[in-house]
Amino acid sequence: MKKLRFLLSLTNDDNDYQIEQTSAARQAASKLGVELQIVYAGNDGIVQSQQLLSSIHSTNAPRPDAVMFEPAGSTAHPQVARAAAAAGIGVVLLNANADYIAELRRRSHVPAFTITSNHEEIGRIQGQQLGALLPAGGIVLYIQGPPDSSAAKQRYTGMLETKSEKVLLRVLKAHWTEASAHKTVSSFLLLSTSRQAHIEAVCAQDDSMAIGARKAFEECSELRKEWQKMAFLGCDGLPKTGQEWVRSKLLTATILIPPNAGQAVEMMAKAIGSNTLPPERTFTVAKSFPTLEVLAQAARARAAAR
Repeated sequence: MKKLRFLLSLTNDDNDYQIEQTSAARQAASKLGVELQIVYAGNDGIVQSQQLLSSIHSTNAPRPDAVMFEPAGSTAHPQVARAAAAAGIGVVLLNANADYIAELRRRSHVPAFTITSNHEEIGRIQGQQLGALLPAGGIVLYIQGPPDSSAAKQRYTGMLETKSEKVLLRVLKAHWTEASAHKTVSSFLLLSTSRQAHIEAVCAQDDSMAIGARKAFEECSELRKEWQKMAFLGCDGLPKTGQEWVRSKLLTATILIPPNAGQAVEMMAKAIGSNTLPPERTFTVAKSFPTLEVLAQAARARAAAR
């Protein structure tokens, strides 16, 4: 059997989850003897589409046996997926959903499937974390991902389902990086009304943005006493970043979200090797870190100490 070649396109190379995606994919490819090329879109959907189509239509280099991508923009690149399938190339969509996957599975003879985090469930967990930490409610600064990101929209929707009505949100948007969240929150804190808002917690849609927000608060001398009492929440929960930040008390909580690019490599290699079709959609399982019970106990202890 020939050596398989896979192309993986990720949104960027400076977000801790995307870095872990890279590592997981490389480990799986090495174990299975798959030749893996990884490209990064710089958070630009147009760039990502061009990268993928260039490889699919290449006449100078061997084309991949499968393309795997996490959409960098508002579209899940249906034209890319259809072009790949038409060329006999398998398709894996990461951390997004698209109707065209079902179409490709009906009409083509290549594996096509989705592996995704359940983003609405992630949002629901964050809403529950806020409820555990702020039983009396309060103002929460919520750092959302880019406006064209389906994951950001779904996490926000899920969070609204479970957050208490007593929790009031002030929503800012950033781009899945520490630097973007730091810039956004720093600008927010320049407003006199923002410094007077009595924010109880900062809840970000990923750990890197939570850390960027924290650094912005640390640099605001007028809020030195206030930010030290705030809860900072993120999600992704990777061992060397989110989990370590919780243990060192830089973050109050995170959500463990397993990287899925390695799983995508394994499932695609098995599908091609055995000529079988994986399930149309596979969900990874997220969970609170620490548990909701531990967060609630900590909140009660802080309240009793006041």
